[in-house]
Amino acid sequence: MPIPTPRRVLTAACAAVGALVLGLSTAPAQATTSLNYVALGDSYSAASGVLPADLTSPLCLRSTANYPHVIAARTAARLTDVTCGAAQTKDFTEAQYPGVAPQADAVTAGTDLVTLTIGGNDNGTFINAITACGTAGILSGGQGSPCEDRYGTSFDDEIDARTYPALKSALRGVRAKAPQARVAVLGYPWITPATADPSCFVRLPVAAGDVPYLHALQAHLNAVVRRAAEETGAVYVDFAEVSAGHDACQAVGTRWIEPLLFGQNVVPVHPNALGERRMAEHTLSVLGLG
Repeated sequence: MPIPTPRRVLTAACAAVGALVLGLSTAPAQATTSLNYVALGDSYSAASGVLPADLTSPLCLRSTANYPHVIAARTAARLTDVTCGAAQTKDFTEAQYPGVAPQADAVTAGTDLVTLTIGGNDNGTFINAITACGTAGILSGGQGSPCEDRYGTSFDDEIDARTYPALKSALRGVRAKAPQARVAVLGYPWITPATADPSCFVRLPVAAGDVPYLHALQAHLNAVVRRAAEETGAVYVDFAEVSAGHDACQAVGTRWIEPLLFGQNVVPVHPNALGERRMAEHTLSVLGLG
């Protein structure tokens, strides 16, 4: 084997140093390449009632522990979070409150990722149904299906007639502003179990026959959200399976949604911190980001 000359040794050393320097110079560029992530949506995205609160927009009851912040932390994304409690689809293009810009204003051609939950507040679907069925449940002592008997298909009819077209319009607007972005529309995790749990009545005072009624209403809303997402080129993140057994009737540490009464959040019937983390993790899995 020939003995390396000093020139060859020096050349090899320079090449090695050059490779090392090249590797060090390119590493920061790769590390700083991150997603431009915009979070839109209502209180399920804002994590209203979960601490710590985001004090930059107090009217929106937004938390810095919401699922967008979890996703951003896991992916090192640059997050612009404009989620806002009580948001409706119209608030994508209109100011929800004085000083709160339309949410879609945050979306630009440079946006890489958009996530959102929306539709539950349109027509007052969630608040009206929960309030009506909770009141009816208390008055009936938890018996029968007084809410379904009174309201029938009215909530479902509003979802089909008004929420669905509003969802499509809002999602088309987002797509137009960021045609290259991945848009992930999250379904709503289960609020109620599929059938009544008598031990839950004190926390979620809905009559036994109205528990499946509310469950079916939520399933219908999620189906409409899925349809609008798929028809506008967005990814639908389905929580029907993964959130089963984590509804508001479950114990602390298991439930993702807080009950109407005696819960741990100041905003009832909304995801808790555990729920927000699980929403983030499932979304990351569906999107192949973690």
